[in-house]
Amino acid sequence: MRAFTYLAPDTVDAALDALRTAQPGTKILAGGTTLYDLMKLGIETPPAVIDVHRLAELNTIDVGERELVFGAGARMADVAGHPAIKAGYPGLSESLWRAASQQLRNMATVGGNLLQRTRCAYFRGGPEFPCNKRERGSGCAAIGGHDRGHALLGGSDSCIATYAGDLAVALVAFDAVVDVAGPRGERGVPLAGLHVEPGDDPAREHVLAPDELIVRIRVPATAAGRGSTYLKIRDRESYAFALASAAVGLTFDGDGLVDECRIALGGVATRPWRATEAERSLLGQRLTPRTARHAGEVAFAAARPGTSNGFRVELGIRTVADALGTAGERAIG
Repeated sequence: MRAFTYLAPDTVDAALDALRTAQPGTKILAGGTTLYDLMKLGIETPPAVIDVHRLAELNTIDVGERELVFGAGARMADVAGHPAIKAGYPGLSESLWRAASQQLRNMATVGGNLLQRTRCAYFRGGPEFPCNKRERGSGCAAIGGHDRGHALLGGSDSCIATYAGDLAVALVAFDAVVDVAGPRGERGVPLAGLHVEPGDDPAREHVLAPDELIVRIRVPATAAGRGSTYLKIRDRESYAFALASAAVGLTFDGDGLVDECRIALGGVATRPWRATEAERSLLGQRLTPRTARHAGEVAFAAARPGTSNGFRVELGIRTVADALGTAGERAIG
């Protein structure tokens, strides 16, 4: 790890001032559970880090009638275990409980989790593997290589690295907004527009400017939030990233037909993936194993399997169908 300058501002405004005058490449330090790893691997080499994890302004959790609001510095474990979130947004709570280990959830922040970088082994494997995320134009070792865990959706000729997070998938399903502060003021960014597909510039992973800081996340209150779940399928039950996951929320009308449907996919795309066509396929329908399976098929209709990851198309379809079944039971109950 290279030497770096450590800064610990005591307010959000002071943190923004430090960002405004920072050297290029300076990074925000929150929980540190991703940044430290990348620094030790030599992938991130910031000249300075700005530590925001003690800022009380970022550590709030507020469950209101119209929206859920939590600060970007709130710990994953605290948000996951909040009684009102577990009751009103079970899919959101589950997306956090099923992410990482308890030790990491106790340290990692929700804002940092949203911006975590890919777990692609080629990206993290060192300079002997070409990776356009590390060095633009160098190539992508995953394309034509060992791609079992790589993206089925949203990839390009330059990159097929999967977005690894779980929380962002649930937040995309429920129309969350991140509030971002910077020298030009504060702005709201819909979670669905926060992350970008790799295109021909895989190093650009989100729309935030280098001098901007996520300060809070807002989730609108919705009946579909109460009838929700997050299903994560992986090689082992814990301490593993998703082979396929789905965040699903449902409501039914008085006749038992689907009135509202929300489906987002994780572990299978280069960014958190909202499956809007799959949602539309269920509206006005009765939820049955057949219609749930069909929604899964629609969700993966555009999948582009590579050499070794084709099995995850069927896995993803079944994940969506099973998640819809669980969400349906919760929506009725």
